Amino acid sequence: MNLESLYLTVLWPIRWLVELVMVAWHWIFSNIGMDPNSGLTWVLSIVGLVVVVRAALIPVFVRQIKNQRKMLEVAPQIKKIQDKYKGKRDQLSREAMSREMMAFYKESGTNPLSSCIPLLIQIPIFGGLFAVLNNASQGHNGIGAMNETLSRSFGQASLFGFAPLHDSFQSAMNHAGGPVVPVMIVAAIMVALMVASQFYTQLQIMSKNISDETKNSPQFRQQRTLMYFLPFIFLFSGFAFPLGVMFYWLTTNIWTMVQQFLVIRSMPTPGSEAARAREERLAKRRDAMIAAGKLQVAEPAVEGGEAVVTRVNTQRQQPVSNRRKKKRR
Repeated sequence: MNLESLYLTVLWPIRWLVELVMVAWHWIFSNIGMDPNSGLTWVLSIVGLVVVVRAALIPVFVRQIKNQRKMLEVAPQIKKIQDKYKGKRDQLSREAMSREMMAFYKESGTNPLSSCIPLLIQIPIFGGLFAVLNNASQGHNGIGAMNETLSRSFGQASLFGFAPLHDSFQSAMNHAGGPVVPVMIVAAIMVALMVASQFYTQLQIMSKNISDETKNSPQFRQQRTLMYFLPFIFLFSGFAFPLGVMFYWLTTNIWTMVQQFLVIRSMPTPGSEAARAREERLAKRRDAMIAAGKLQVAEPAVEGGEAVVTRVNTQRQQPVSNRRKKKRR
């Protein structure tokens, strides 16, 4: 068994699931009047695949947020361990520091690698979609729900009528009849959008959702370096991916961008710029409700105490009949 056969064997269950989800979405779009052989129909099926995958990852994302909160809570203790071994460059000291940190992570129930889990889960999906698209472009049947007719339709689908979903920037540039410029332009635009969305998402996290204390830690400096480095990896690797896979990648980046915006706005990290902005919004909303008479401020019970804010009941009291009054008594 060669390496390619082993790769396809490992991806077999992922390919089967990818085909099932895409064919289900393709069936839905075809039955609402869309052309089953249209590139747009297949692109929307890829978007549907993203929706299913990312919806399934929501519990993982919630656990990731909780773990990040714990990581912020234990950051001072981690810094104490690092300061304990500061200046010690020998191997024994470095190993002792690593053991002590790992033991503390285990004791506190935190995992420093949890932020990588959603990406690690999606890597096989990328591979499965790539294999399905490559198989369809060669006119082969799928291994599950994608029969010969659907496989041929997917393999021949193109966007805007001139950009086949199985083509990539690299294949268009090395085309036997000369470079296919329209495909190269579409691929370049998609790569630029992918890199920009990835960078913007990371920038939002690093600039608005990191506490002031964390910004002074070595881990923050490492993450900030990765923020500038990772998009360039996507920049070079993206040119080798087919347009269909890049549509998946771009859509999942947009999902992540919107998801992070909602999380940063509604559940910001304590002590971060986003947390202060949320407190200001809540204070303005409270002042507006007080001015409108929807909230009532009670004077503090003791001097120097805090004022109590209560909601004013604006519901009309329903009339009660004499018979119901007697029953209550």
